Amino acid sequence: MSILSDVGAIFSAVASNDAWMIREALTADAAWYLGTAVALVGGLALAGMYRALPFVERYLERTIMVVAYLAVAFIIFWGVIDRFVFSNQQPWSTTIPPLLFMIMAWFGATYNVALRTHLSFSEFRSRMPRPAQFACLMLDAVLWFAFSVIVMVTTARAAALSASNFQIVLGTDNTLQWWFLITAPIAFLLMAARTFQNLFEDISNWRSGRPLIKQAVIGGDV
Repeated sequence: MSILSDVGAIFSAVASNDAWMIREALTADAAWYLGTAVALVGGLALAGMYRALPFVERYLERTIMVVAYLAVAFIIFWGVIDRFVFSNQQPWSTTIPPLLFMIMAWFGATYNVALRTHLSFSEFRSRMPRPAQFACLMLDAVLWFAFSVIVMVTTARAAALSASNFQIVLGTDNTLQWWFLITAPIAFLLMAARTFQNLFEDISNWRSGRPLIKQAVIGGDV
């Protein structure tokens, strides 16, 4: 009953739009139960969206990565020009790029789960018996889902803490840090969706007799 009341407190805090209340509510253990439920339901829903909208599936993460990368490159490039040509420097030119880089990295991690280009040991697994290959793929799904939940909950807590303290990005007057931090749980919710996609594909391949282990290519298509 305590878990349910704590979950209700989290919903109430979010509905109140009060950062301090959200921070306090997320400190409860119920945040882990709610995070697991959100990753499960949200991941399945997003996996269904990917299936219905192939264009979104193909370009969502990579578009965010490219935009973040170009923004970082432009800010740094203009910072150099501004400093050495105009003898001026924007105070945020060295603080915004690392935050954008983190966004690029988070969504890049999600995209590479879809491509299976993280540590998959495909050369080793391809020599294993078929049941062992399937067991390894199921273990991958469990580990990636657990990792998604852990990062979603911990970064949501970090974003709430930042918002409750009104932390601003250094060098700016009114740009809040949580605007950037909140993208982490979003990215790892997408990772949960990609995990379910891979899981469904692996089960389908197992049932149909198709090869389970494929050679992953960094920079390839989903």
